[in-house]
Amino acid sequence: MLEMTREEFEELVGEALDRIPPELTRLMDNVAIFVEDEPPPDVAGDEPELLGLYEGTPLTERGEWYAGALPDRISIYMGPTLRLCEREGGGRELVVEEVEITVVHEIAHHFGIDDERLHSLGYG
Repeated sequence: MLEMTREEFEELVGEALDRIPPELTRLMDNVAIFVEDEPPPDVAGDEPELLGLYEGTPLTERGEWYAGALPDRISIYMGPTLRLCEREGGGRELVVEEVEITVVHEIAHHFGIDDERLHSLGYG
């Protein structure tokens, strides 16, 4: 498998977050971002190579009832990302690209953007 330490991968996720325009990150509300080794079996289901996951209530669906809710959760999965990049014959540069795409994809879900729209924008 493509070799990368957990610290290196976490740095890539941090760098991807740093590239999100500040005007968007200021709008993010009550969301926590985590790096995990693998998706849990009950979450991955039919997608064992799931790269990331957004769990929560998108900003566009929140109402008065939302007050006091636990933070939304974005998980970025290291193992599937590295395996995908290795299968595609890429190195660190491809990992950087895939991490950025995955981070943007999951943050977009926080903003209420669905998979169909993300795929049309190249963030599938």
